[in-house]
Parts: sequence; C-alpha cells; structure tokens
Amino acid sequence: MNSNQSTEFLMLGLSDLPEQQVMLFVIFLIMYLLNLTGNATIIFLVRTEPQLLTPMYFFLSNLSFVDMCYSSAIVPKMLVNIISQDKSVTLFDCISQLYFFLCFACTECFLLAVMAYDRFVAICSPLHYTLIVSRRICILLVVSSWVAAALHSLLHSMMASTLTFCGPNKIYHFYCDMAPLLELACSDISLNKLLIYTEGGLPVLIPFIIVLYSYIRIISSILKIRSTDGRYKAFSTCSSHLTVVILFYGTIAFMYLRPSSRSSVNYDRVVSVVYTVVAPMLNPFIYSLRNKEVKGA
Repeated sequence: MNSNQSTEFLMLGLSDLPEQQVMLFVIFLIMYLLNLTGNATIIFLVRTEPQLLTPMYFFLSNLSFVDMCYSSAIVPKMLVNIISQDKSVTLFDCISQLYFFLCFACTECFLLAVMAYDRFVAICSPLHYTLIVSRRICILLVVSSWVAAALHSLLHSMMASTLTFCGPNKIYHFYCDMAPLLELACSDISLNKLLIYTEGGLPVLIPFIIVLYSYIRIISSILKIRSTDGRYKAFSTCSSHLTVVILFYGTIAFMYLRPSSRSSVNYDRVVSVVYTVVAPMLNPFIYSLRNKEVKGA
C-alpha cells in the first residue's frame, strides 16, 4: 500500500468566499425544507385521500419519496460543509454518499419511465388499463426500479472503492460524484471508465427510450382525438409528468452530454445544483399546480 495514500478529501463546495457562506446556507436550507415539506405532503395525500388511490398517484408517491432521499443524500452534508471550518470528508463517507446518490438518481430515472408507461397505457389503451396496470404490476415495477438502481450503484461504488488516492485531495464539488473522484485517483482507472462507458449510461438511456417511445405514442393518440376538449383533457393527465421529465433529463443532458473541460468546474457545480436540489424541490409543486385532483385533495 502506498504510504502517501489519501483517506480524506477536502470538499470545497460551491464557494470559498466567506461573505457568501451565510447566504448559501440560508438558500439551500430553505430549498431543502421545501423539498421535504412538499414531497411529504404528496405522500400523505396519496396515502389518505381515496380519490388518489390509483396507479398514477402510487408511482407519484414513490417518486416523492425518492426525491426526499435524493436530496437528503447530499444537502445535509453540504449545509454542514458550508458553515463548518472543517471541510474534510473521509473516503468511506465519500464512497457511501456516491452509492446513495447513484442509487436514488437511477431509481428516479426508472420511476419516470414507469410513470410514462402508465400514462401511455391510460391514454392509448384505456379499456385495458386496470388489467395491464394492476396493483401487483405496480408494486413489481417499483421494486424492480429500486433493485436495478441499487445493483447499479453498488457496482460503481465498489469499483471506486478499489482505487488509490495519493495525490491532491481537493474535491471541487459539493458532493462526491464519480468524475471528481476519478480525477483524484493515482491508480489505473481504465476499468472504471470502461464500466462507465458501457454499463454506466444504461440506467439513464433505457428509461429515456421508454419515456420517448411512450410520449410519441401518447401524442399520436391525442392528435387522433377530434374534439379540442378531449385533446386537452388527455394531454393534461400527463403534462405534469412531462414537465418533470424535461427538467430532469434536460439538466442531465447539459451536465454530461458535452465535451469535458478544465474550465467547466463552476458550470458542473451550478448544473448539479439544479438536478440535485432544485428539481426535487419543484416536483411536488409542479404536480400540485398542474393537477386538479392533487389540488382538490
């Protein structure tokens, strides 16, 4: 073992300017509390209101739970890091955060695909909806999403834990993501990169293809409806989900589907804030403001 191997990192966060720390702490604390309150409200309403005991809202309540966990894997540590003089994080804590971040992010991808499939069946095959999207199928889809995400994140986290870190130990980010960790590794990362390029994108790409196919079929079916009111009613049932999908996949595309650059550190951190903090906070409000049944409940 290298005697200079690093077992701690310095998490530099969003800003190193002292005058910005209090403002950042207040802003992210408010957004985090809104996230917990909004998503917890969605879960409570779905569990208690009879008119929301449908597959669509069952999936929505699971998405809200994932959003709460998703931000909770990152924001509390980020808040402590902002106000603390000690910016250090152990290698074990970093790998643990990486695991939970990947797990919840991938679960969100799968659940968005499941919700798109649910809307596709509801609009394109309404007479067979209750048969196709039964309670048993709903539970199976949700459990499968969690299991697939957990296995994916476990694979990548275990591979990251085998690396040796013996150089600069500064992470120019506010959480432990895969790319910043690989940049600090002084051992061979070719196998890690191969895994990322082959299996790494599947939990994002496969759900995206399902979402894209579902909405192509949904839009095609809606355009065949002759009445304007009928088209509006059909589209309104999936408009909230479509907004969430665009927000989530849009920020991921801005983050990863571009050439890497050494000058993109600040860009990465800003975009990461959108899909790790802002999007999970906005999701319950998007569903509330654009959904009559949720507003009624």
